Amino acid sequence: MKITAVETLKSNWETLLQPFLVEPYVKQKVFFDLVTAYSGADRFYHTLEHIEKVINTIEQMKSLSLNFPSVQLAAWFHDVIYDPKAKDNEDKSVEYAESALNLLKIPKPTIENVKNLILSTKTHQASPTDIDSQILLDADLAILGSDEQDYQTYAQSIRQEYAWMSDVDYRMGRKQVLQSFLQRSRIYVTDFLFAKLEEKARQNLRWEVAALSLTSRVSLDTR
Repeated sequence: MKITAVETLKSNWETLLQPFLVEPYVKQKVFFDLVTAYSGADRFYHTLEHIEKVINTIEQMKSLSLNFPSVQLAAWFHDVIYDPKAKDNEDKSVEYAESALNLLKIPKPTIENVKNLILSTKTHQASPTDIDSQILLDADLAILGSDEQDYQTYAQSIRQEYAWMSDVDYRMGRKQVLQSFLQRSRIYVTDFLFAKLEEKARQNLRWEVAALSLTSRVSLDTR
């Protein structure tokens, strides 16, 4: 990530924490720990760029939120632990967030809100009355509704994070994930992103499913 982009994120981080009166040293330490976590060599999509996009997207829905600082903090921490081979990334991210937020001396109710928001990313399902989870989850999926080039880059980045999987296993697992989203009545729960991205997201998902199916058929034909 470019230095200018990191500086922009740092400014966002400092603005977010300003009302909490966090000690400058602690604020900087937690920020640079986050930068390190999201800059791992094995990360290709779940990076600082992803966090920046989520933050920018939730900002567009600020007026809908009941506790916007909690949503912002959850955006920062929701993928801080990411191992594509593991099934407990969200739980470990919650543990990391709780430790860091306690270090920052964030009020306990806010910490609990952040933990619950991060856990909602485990199933990507939000209660119809939980607008803050809806905002976070929709922002996390905003990439699905991006233009063709950005979506293809995203799809390639996800494949790189799962480079340890065989092509056959990856195609099968990836198609199941994509089809599960296509089977939903709505990919985006908030009216804001539904109106803005739903149609394009469905086009992108159908394209990738078709591409994965075509690759599978070609592999079978060349055996």
